[in-house]
Amino acid sequence: MKITLAVVGKIKEKYFSQAVEEYVKRLGRYVKLEIIEVADEKTPDGASEALEDQIRYKEAQRLQKVIQEDDYVITLEINGEMVDSVALSEKLEQLGVAGHSAVTFVIGGSLGLHESVSKRADWRLSFSPMTFPHQLMRVILLEQIYRSFRIINHEPYHK
Repeated sequence: MKITLAVVGKIKEKYFSQAVEEYVKRLGRYVKLEIIEVADEKTPDGASEALEDQIRYKEAQRLQKVIQEDDYVITLEINGEMVDSVALSEKLEQLGVAGHSAVTFVIGGSLGLHESVSKRADWRLSFSPMTFPHQLMRVILLEQIYRSFRIINHEPYHK
């Protein structure tokens, strides 16, 4: 299975980069993993809702260029479905069994995802009703994907 993370923005803090590198290394024994970063747009303070929507739209256009037509797309959204780690592992395992060889997780920028990306999603996933920085969310997502493959392979993991 190939897993792609299509994400808005770059990681700026070294400690987040180190965590991402560690999970990329760990996941290498289970999947082919690719992280594709698209540029984020600067959001001025006090931006109007219309300007924020334009920013989300520009970021969406970049994301849609990296999402392949046959990808199974999972967007991370506050209003998505909340599941536990076991349910996420079951979902990934079912996708593999069903022949979905390419899964793309999408993490939006600081303003979230444009509705066009959300509509493209095959599954909308939420980790919490809270908002997390997108750099931290990348680490959390990679950890959960890693945990999922540990569960799928009946290997020990922390509960």
